[in-house]
Amino acid sequence: MPAPVRPRRSVLYMPGSNIRALEKARTLPADGLILDLEDAVTPDAKPTARLQVTAALRAGGYGRRELFLRVNALNTPWGHDDLVAAAASGADAVVLPKVESADGVRQAEAVLRRAGAPDQMLIWCMMETPMGMLNAREIAGASPRLGGLIMGTSDLAKDLQASHTRKRLPLITSLGLCLLAARAHRLPILDGVYLDLEDDEGFAASCHQGGQLGFDGKTLIHPKTIAAANAAFTPSEADVASSRRIIEAHAQATREGRGVVVLDGMLIENLHVENARRLATLADLIVELEQQRSAAA
Repeated sequence: MPAPVRPRRSVLYMPGSNIRALEKARTLPADGLILDLEDAVTPDAKPTARLQVTAALRAGGYGRRELFLRVNALNTPWGHDDLVAAAASGADAVVLPKVESADGVRQAEAVLRRAGAPDQMLIWCMMETPMGMLNAREIAGASPRLGGLIMGTSDLAKDLQASHTRKRLPLITSLGLCLLAARAHRLPILDGVYLDLEDDEGFAASCHQGGQLGFDGKTLIHPKTIAAANAAFTPSEADVASSRRIIEAHAQATREGRGVVVLDGMLIENLHVENARRLATLADLIVELEQQRSAAA
């Protein structure tokens, strides 16, 4: 069964050690927030960051933003305690870093379960190592608790000894493997970050490419990129209008008992209708989300 449609156009990393950032996140127009205990936090600050993030999550005030808590890996001194804290944090999902095997997912899941994590708390996997790429299929099917995949393209490029290029050709194989794994298991998948905050044109091109490849949205490292990501991953008015026409044409044909649907000279099949419904639902949810944000501003 496919995951429920939800806007994930922009998902912003927020350092768990920065209280002001955690407060500011409540007002940002990002669809999702990754409250980070891993890369964005120095080793000596990790215990404090854990307390701050879990306190912020319990305090609430984040509205309808999807809330992710990225923990440290289980093989670090902080990973087990991070998972135990995450289980009672109220986050929508736990993000596991540098996932390389299905067993690693199941080990983390076992810790969450023993710590009393609610059934609806999902696990998202960071895909950021060569071994993770090779095992993407198994990772995506590791557990019913799997919520989705997140590309960690910065670490991946380092491990591949690959260059960061505008077209990301050195990463295309890895992006494709993870997209295949996610879609085979009907999971959402988020694209990796864009590192050059001064390159607006490059960021827009990266978002456009990600959308063309099939990603659901973009992970971000700075609030100033939220608006561009939201715009890039919002379905166009033309696409939404076309989707609604496909849905109506199919519905009318069904009412009339016709087995063949033709719209503007194109044969409409169930796959077109399914995609049209997904896109129309996404567009409606985005409109509703934006209206709520405007009302709260």
